[in-house]
Amino acid sequence: MSWGTELWDQFDNLEKHTQWGIDVLEKYIKFVKERTEIELSYAKQLRNLSKKYQPKKNSKEEEEYRYTSTRAFLATLNEMNDYAGQHEVISENMTSLITGELTRYVQELKQERKSHFHDGRKAQQHIETCWKQLEASKRRFERDCKEADRAQQYFEKMDADINVTKADVEKARQQAQLRHQMAEDSKAEYSSTLQKFNSEQHDHYYTHIPNIFQKIQEMEERRIVKIGESMKTFAEVDRQVIPIIGKCLDEITKAAESIDHKNDSQLVIEAFKSGFEPPGDIDFEDFTQPMKRTVSESSLSNSRGEGKSEPKFGGKSKGKLWPFIKKNKSPKQQKEPLSHRFNEFMTSKPKIHCFRSLKRGGAGPEDFSNLPPEQRRKKLQQKVDELNKDIQKEMDQRDALTKMKDVYIKNPQMGDAASVDHRLAELGQNIEKLRLEVQKFEGWLAEVEGRLPMRTEQPRRQSGLYEAQNTSAVNSCAQDRESSPDGSYTEEQSQETEMKVPATDFDDEFDDEEPLPTIGTCKALYTFEGQNEGTISVAEGEMLYVIEEDKGDGWTRIRRNEDEEGYVPTSYVEVYLDKNAKDVYKSLQKISE
Repeated sequence: MSWGTELWDQFDNLEKHTQWGIDVLEKYIKFVKERTEIELSYAKQLRNLSKKYQPKKNSKEEEEYRYTSTRAFLATLNEMNDYAGQHEVISENMTSLITGELTRYVQELKQERKSHFHDGRKAQQHIETCWKQLEASKRRFERDCKEADRAQQYFEKMDADINVTKADVEKARQQAQLRHQMAEDSKAEYSSTLQKFNSEQHDHYYTHIPNIFQKIQEMEERRIVKIGESMKTFAEVDRQVIPIIGKCLDEITKAAESIDHKNDSQLVIEAFKSGFEPPGDIDFEDFTQPMKRTVSESSLSNSRGEGKSEPKFGGKSKGKLWPFIKKNKSPKQQKEPLSHRFNEFMTSKPKIHCFRSLKRGGAGPEDFSNLPPEQRRKKLQQKVDELNKDIQKEMDQRDALTKMKDVYIKNPQMGDAASVDHRLAELGQNIEKLRLEVQKFEGWLAEVEGRLPMRTEQPRRQSGLYEAQNTSAVNSCAQDRESSPDGSYTEEQSQETEMKVPATDFDDEFDDEEPLPTIGTCKALYTFEGQNEGTISVAEGEMLYVIEEDKGDGWTRIRRNEDEEGYVPTSYVEVYLDKNAKDVYKSLQKISE
């Protein structure tokens, strides 16, 4: 089927139909564009949701993610972030493969359609012109024939009239002949025009219009095929991300399956275990015979009284109720029913001994002896790990300075090798102090873990001091104190000062006390007037030292002498960097970060 043969007379309807097809294509483009906007919005909301529930750094929430259930939740948040990324991929692919492609195709389609219908209108105008010429020739032939008939009738009338002169008759005869000749000429012209029109009309309806309509039909069919391919692409874009989305969902399922309730329960024990043993049974007190107690009963009560008068921190005697039962009960309290005292025991909050030798700020003693044994072990282990990290950092700084000193020795023009000796000595002292601190905390840690039979002399004296202070101050400071949520115990602030190892900051001291090393030289290409603070003036052709590369802001730090340095625009100088010095400079930057 061809539009040229079947729809030869439907030019206007074909024009409307092809315009409708373009409108449908533009509508589909708008639909896909709105879909991409929805995908982007959905991806953005998913990312914001994932970010909202991510644990904040250096916060208590970060500590909660050691449990398997919270780690699984964190994995779910990360996978949702990747899930959002796939929706962004959908939006990008639809924009490039469908929206952009169809938009270009619509513009080309409009131009092609305009060209075809222009040719169709031109053909129609031509056939209409031929028709008008045929009609004019026909009317002219008809008029000439009528005038020839009238001239013939007039001649015959004049020839039959005896009163008309012979000259008039001859004149009428000549006029009739002239009109007949004009009619014959009009007839010949009309016949020629008619033949020409029939030929043009045949070419119009059987050649030109079918060709034009065939091109329009092919154009419309390409449009239909194009929109079908776009719909397939629409589905394929979604299908391509399904495997990755499936992996995200599989990872979420895997994270959920990794949740171990037993492990989480064990982590709770490790987080809050105090190391104390539960209190022993309460002895029966017979108040029915207060005056007839036996010697053994008196001995028993005396021994129990002695046991209560000398409580020791972390004791494990089954007969002691510390740290749960209050001391120094009044006679009124001693006469209260046993059930009431038991309820008081169950609802009372743990009490602890108070120590006066605390750090400033109420943080507790340096050896964490104010904490229960298990919590104390964890704190000591954490402190040892932190000190080891500090030692490693100091050693890295020392290695970097040693490497820089070697470069100075090999290239004296870059700097004085003796200028780093003071800093190396300081780093050595800091490392030695940190190692002594590590040994001290490792000793306390070994004592808690039971690896050492007894404390060293100094800790033993500290322990004796704590016990002596506990005996005298247990009633004054243990009544209204409560345990904190993390298992430690709060203490009042003490006025005793704490000696701390001075912290060192490599970057600050290196910047303030020692000049930056030169990492190359530079030549000023243009004159620069450094009028702002931090800049330095240079003259064209001047040679200077480079001490800091351009970090992306367009400025390079240079030095003229020991007292004159500053920044100049990078485009104003030509830099020649020394490779070895550049490597040292980068290693120092990495360590400082």
